Amino acid sequence: VERGLSKNTILSYGEDLKKFADYLLSRNIKDLDVVKRSDITKFMLRLKDSGLSSNSISRNLVTIKVFYKFLVREGLLKVDIAGVLESPKLIRPLPEVLTMTEVDSLLKTPGGRDWMSVRDKAILEVMYATGLRVSEIVELLMNNVNLDMGFVKCTGKGGKERIVPVGRKATQSIRRYLAGARPKLAGKRADTHLFLSRLGRKISRQSFWKMIKKYARLAKIKKEIKPHTLRHSFATHLLERGADLRSVQEMLGHADISTTQLYTHINRERLKGIHKKYHPRG
Repeated sequence: VERGLSKNTILSYGEDLKKFADYLLSRNIKDLDVVKRSDITKFMLRLKDSGLSSNSISRNLVTIKVFYKFLVREGLLKVDIAGVLESPKLIRPLPEVLTMTEVDSLLKTPGGRDWMSVRDKAILEVMYATGLRVSEIVELLMNNVNLDMGFVKCTGKGGKERIVPVGRKATQSIRRYLAGARPKLAGKRADTHLFLSRLGRKISRQSFWKMIKKYARLAKIKKEIKPHTLRHSFATHLLERGADLRSVQEMLGHADISTTQLYTHINRERLKGIHKKYHPRG
């Protein structure tokens, strides 16, 4: 919490530490004072043998290193045995992105006039227009949205606030949702979240995920769709059309520009694919 990590990251760290604790108990090691570096190394090998990905193994080691650093700082241990262990560099796989045609098909899919279709259309339009994380969209409040000025204010990782523009299409969809669907969903409830469930409460991340997958299936999109697919597509399409990297970084809420630079690699890979497909000597 002190490091400004997101709730999901903290939960992941907790799960990693539980796995490490269970491993130590399975070897009848009940006191951290007697844990050796070799025990940590063997735990990493156990994770590898279980089929865990390299990135997941790396994250487990990072969790253990941070944990031991904390224990020494708090005076609970004298020696940081994990500090000298080398953390493998995380390999960032290039995320799947949708083409502009695929995005257009996806956004057109919820075309009904019923409450849920109107709501879902607004959600998808906002996701693609802003590049917000799913966790940021579910937490959007009514007073975070300024349609007259054309922006939303969201709270990202580490509690950092940022303002992101909302395009014309997304603004139109939100206005339509606010005019009819949201009052019907809210009923007599006083929930101030922008997007509400059938029960008039804040939508869960799981519901968002199911909704996105449903419309991707209806739009006959063959690619593997994940919660951040529209966020990745938002960033990639901006860069393809000439947006500068710093502006995209700011809109995405990335603390480090190297994270945003990942999308320039996607752009290059897409260009190489187009060249190979259409150039006579590709």
